[in-house]
Amino acid sequence: MELLIVDDEAVIRDGIKRTLAHHFPEYRIHLAAGPGEAAVMLREFPIQAVLTDILMPGMTGLELMALSKKTHPHVKWVVISAYSEFSYAQEAVRLGAKDYLLKPIGKDALVRMVEQLGEEVDRELEQTQEAFLLKQNQRFLREAVFQRWASGFDIGGLDIRPFVESYPSFHLIMVRMDSSQSVRLEHFIVENVLGELINRLGSGFVTIHDSMSLLAIVQFPEAGGLEELLEELRRHLAKYLRIPFQILHTAELKDFNAVPGEVQRMRQASATQSYTAVEGGSDRAVEVGLQYIQARFHEDLSLEKVASVVYLNPVYFSQLFKQKTGSGFKEYIITLRLEQAKRMLLDPKLKLAEISERVGYQDMRHFTQQFRKKFGQTPSQYREACAQGAE
Repeated sequence: MELLIVDDEAVIRDGIKRTLAHHFPEYRIHLAAGPGEAAVMLREFPIQAVLTDILMPGMTGLELMALSKKTHPHVKWVVISAYSEFSYAQEAVRLGAKDYLLKPIGKDALVRMVEQLGEEVDRELEQTQEAFLLKQNQRFLREAVFQRWASGFDIGGLDIRPFVESYPSFHLIMVRMDSSQSVRLEHFIVENVLGELINRLGSGFVTIHDSMSLLAIVQFPEAGGLEELLEELRRHLAKYLRIPFQILHTAELKDFNAVPGEVQRMRQASATQSYTAVEGGSDRAVEVGLQYIQARFHEDLSLEKVASVVYLNPVYFSQLFKQKTGSGFKEYIITLRLEQAKRMLLDPKLKLAEISERVGYQDMRHFTQQFRKKFGQTPSQYREACAQGAE
């Protein structure tokens, strides 16, 4: 079985790999530090099962799963969740996840779950492997030929009549992105969103055109299909992408030989067309940042670390965070930790040192100082006052 482990914490993904490699030496195990790497591996390797964390830089594991369902319907998904992310785990099951594992992950539960996955994959492979591989190979060949043809490159004498016969009339749609960084994850998002819309509203496919662009050919069974697709595409990309983008398209075409020229025309038009800013991107970035903080407040969280999760400059993210929450980044984390500590202090079985560590303070003296500064009394005094009030 080809298994992919997706988690931004190296200690977790490496630990899972060691356990699984020991019990299943015949399995091929891939590692990804985030959704961007996972998207590339899903495309390049015949992945059959994915174990994914939920909160990661770029997008959640659930968004990765939802976007992958159409293009990789055979993949089995298992979600790795912290206790504070339990509602996400419930959503994962609704999306079709085979199971979810709670952190810290027990080795026995992990091995049992992967063993069951392997048995299920083996049963399905006996029935579908040959047909699946044939379909995948046909898809990659089709996309590669169309990509070269659309770019005006030689296709080595390959017969394109199947294209011509399949698309007597069609539209071309190009999505271009604007970024100085790698857009592997964004390519994955556009390919899956646009591909799903094409399958629902018409017929066609999407291929990568260049490092910043994707190109689709699509035909619609009835009038108005193009307008509906473009409207939904713009809305979905504004939701999922975190970088500016353009959507360009042609009128209805009936001559396949016109494709290279129309692609060149769209590229030229792109230079004079403004990019669409990501709608609601700022609010969503802060929302994802807050989810990340709330799930990992006990860790050593820096502004730079959380800003990287949402792909924003730390200074800019700090400004957005203050506008959205009314609190500075550092102040918010301190308040969150100390409010959690107050709840834990109501449990007389928990020692102060244990509470200090659980809320992210390795130095109990520093924890006490912060608590007194915030609430005007030490943790011990607060616990005693609560105990007396309960009598």
